[in-house]
Amino acid sequence: MSTIANFSQQFSLKQSIKLVSLQKVSSALKATLLPLIGIVMFLCFWALSANQIDTSLGKFPGPNAVLTQFSSLYSDHVAEREKADAFYLRQEKRNAERSAKDANFVAKTRNYTGKETFFDQIITSLITVLSGFLAAAFIAIPLGIAIGLNKKLSAAVNPIIQIFKPVSPLAWLPLVTMVVSAVYVSDDPMISKSFLNSMITVSLCSLWPMVINTAIGVSSIPQDLQNVSRVLRLSTRTHIRKIVLPAAIPMIFTGMRLSLSVAWMVLIAAEMLAQNPGLGKFVWDEFQNGSSESLARIMAAVVVIGFIGFLLDRAMLKLQQLVSWDKQNGSI
Repeated sequence: MSTIANFSQQFSLKQSIKLVSLQKVSSALKATLLPLIGIVMFLCFWALSANQIDTSLGKFPGPNAVLTQFSSLYSDHVAEREKADAFYLRQEKRNAERSAKDANFVAKTRNYTGKETFFDQIITSLITVLSGFLAAAFIAIPLGIAIGLNKKLSAAVNPIIQIFKPVSPLAWLPLVTMVVSAVYVSDDPMISKSFLNSMITVSLCSLWPMVINTAIGVSSIPQDLQNVSRVLRLSTRTHIRKIVLPAAIPMIFTGMRLSLSVAWMVLIAAEMLAQNPGLGKFVWDEFQNGSSESLARIMAAVVVIGFIGFLLDRAMLKLQQLVSWDKQNGSI
C-alpha cells in the first residue's frame, strides 16, 4: 500500500510540474503572440487605409514606403559622415603642409557645418529631453517632498501649481526665448541658445506631474511610519531619508514616468515651433520641403518618435522596479 501511495504522490507531483510548465509556456506565448497579432493587424489596416488617401503630394505613405525611407535616411547619414570625415582630413593635410613651411603657424580646426542628418537629430532630441527632464526632477522632487510634509506650504503653493500646470509649451516657448536672449549674452557661448530654449521649455512643462505625485506620495505615508519616526526622535533629514523616500518612491516614479512622457511630447512641439535642432525640426523641414518623399519621411519620424517615447517609458519603469519596494506598481 505504501508503494502505491508513493507512486501516486510522485505521479501527482509530476503532473503538477507539467501543469505549471504548461501555464508558463502559455503565458509566454500570450505575452509574445498577442502583441504581434495586434501589430500585424495595425500594419494591415495602415496599408489598406493609406492606399485610399490621396494628398497633394501623392498617396499617403504605407508601411513599405516608410521602411524604404528608413533605408534612404541611413544612406544619407552615411554620406554626410563621409563628407565630414573628408572635410577634417583636408584640414589636417592643409595644416600639416602649412606647419612644415612656417614653424610659427598655429593650426586651427574648424567644425564641419554640414546639415544634421535624421540620426543626428534623434541624438540631439534625446540629449535635450533628458537634460530638461533631469533639471525638472532636481527642482520637482525636493519641492514635492516639502509640500507633502508641510500642509501650510501645500495650501500656499497649490494654486500656483494648478494655474501653471495646464499651460501649453507653445505659450512658454516665446517667453523662454526672450528671457534666454536677454540673460544669456555671450560672443562665444558654450551652450547654444536653441538648446537652452528647448531644454527650459521641457523643464517647465514636465515639472508639474513630478511635484504633484511626489507631494501625494509623501502626504499619504501611513500613520504607523510617522509614529515610529516620532518615537525614535529622528531628525528631519533622517526622517526624509529613512521613512519618507522609501515609502513615497512608487508615487515619485509614477510622477517621473508621466513627466518624461510629457517632456518628450513637449520637446517635439517646441522644436517644430522654434525650429530648434531635433526631430521636431526634421518633421517641419520635410513638411515645408513638399517633395514626393516628404510624407514618407514625416511618417518615419512619427514612428521613431513613438518608439523612442515607448523605450523611455519602459526604461523608467525598469528603474522604478529596481529601486522600489513595490514591484507591481506601474507595471502597465
